[in-house]
Amino acid sequence: MKRWIALGAALTLGLTACSDPSASDSGTGTGAVTWADPVAELDGVKLTIWAAQNSNTVPKAVVAGFQQATGATVEIVTVPDPYEQSVQTKVATGDKPDLAFWQPTASMLTAINAKSNLQPLTGAPWLSSLDPALKDITGLLDDTRYAALITSPAVEGVYYNKEVFAAQGITATPKNFDEMVTVARTLKTKGVTPFYEMGADRWATQWWVQVQLADAAKAGLWDRINSGQAKFTDPDVVKTIATYDSLIKEGLFNSDIKTAKFEDQGTALLDGKAAMAVQVNSFFGQLQAKSDTATLNTKIGFFPISPSGNVGTFIPDQSNALVAFKTGDTKREAAARQLLAYWMGPGYQGFVTDRNTISLQPAVASPAGVPQALLDVHASLPTAVGSMQALAVANPDLYINLADMIAGTMTPEQVAKATQDQFEQLAKAAGYLK
Repeated sequence: MKRWIALGAALTLGLTACSDPSASDSGTGTGAVTWADPVAELDGVKLTIWAAQNSNTVPKAVVAGFQQATGATVEIVTVPDPYEQSVQTKVATGDKPDLAFWQPTASMLTAINAKSNLQPLTGAPWLSSLDPALKDITGLLDDTRYAALITSPAVEGVYYNKEVFAAQGITATPKNFDEMVTVARTLKTKGVTPFYEMGADRWATQWWVQVQLADAAKAGLWDRINSGQAKFTDPDVVKTIATYDSLIKEGLFNSDIKTAKFEDQGTALLDGKAAMAVQVNSFFGQLQAKSDTATLNTKIGFFPISPSGNVGTFIPDQSNALVAFKTGDTKREAAARQLLAYWMGPGYQGFVTDRNTISLQPAVASPAGVPQALLDVHASLPTAVGSMQALAVANPDLYINLADMIAGTMTPEQVAKATQDQFEQLAKAAGYLK
């Protein structure tokens, strides 16, 4: 669920749905997408939303409000983990919901075959209300909008224990990647574990490579890789993998890196057994489950990082966005769009208040109880660059290869080659490479 991958098999999805080429179609014909009044009557209409185990409670309050306002019935169905693979398998057999939580990146929109399976959300009425910096940050495939961003996208960066920093006389957060490594070495000399990594659960290993590639991403790295002009085996990319490997071998990580899991990582940072962890928003969600906001504000901070400075790398996940499917039932398709318009329109203030989450709309205030670290993550978005998941046309199993490197079964060069080979396979299957 948190692996952010696009499976090769999923790229073969080619299902098409019936469409109505009228002015009220879902974008499958020649007419324009239309949007009903968010609270228009929908008595007798039944909608289904697919959600993952970590997102199935997200829509409850807004769905209740929508049902009361419109008379529609909305069922939230939990799809078993691994969520993305399960959804792709269902869709491949013709089983489709009206709406689903989905990672709104180009590669995952490709994986679900958005052009055939999803309704375009062209002209969505809430777009003008969004923070301009976030309006087009994700949810687009080939300049067509297929996903509605509902919560602040995840960002790769560094969560740190403020008390550990303070106890060791560190009064300012690092200003770039090299400064962070220097701080780590200082901490090690004082008997503190600088970084904590979850090698057994594997999926977070890739963040270490991606934050080092932030400047290159800003300069168009993923466009070049997508077109074949650059490769994972190029020296600049291999260097980031080798740097990660060398920092581990230097002893800047937890000694149990090969067996440590996600749960261990959160506990270690919160308890001060490690100073820093390179992670994404779901990691802070784990900390919230372990502690209260006041404690987190005291103990846990966040800073984005890149070679040149404090630049974040954004990576939206499935809990951040919704997509609407082409089901062939034009009434339900219109109702699905209406639910999105309600969610991001009259229901949005209630939604962010219920979820205690950051508002994406300047005119809608964020709740007072949002932890400072999450506010800092959100504040990094306007200058953040896209991750591999956000900008590459396919996402190879970089994290698995890196975990194998940690386990001692692959070299940095082998990681790069295996990743490039799989990327080419996936990109060719998607029609992006010849």
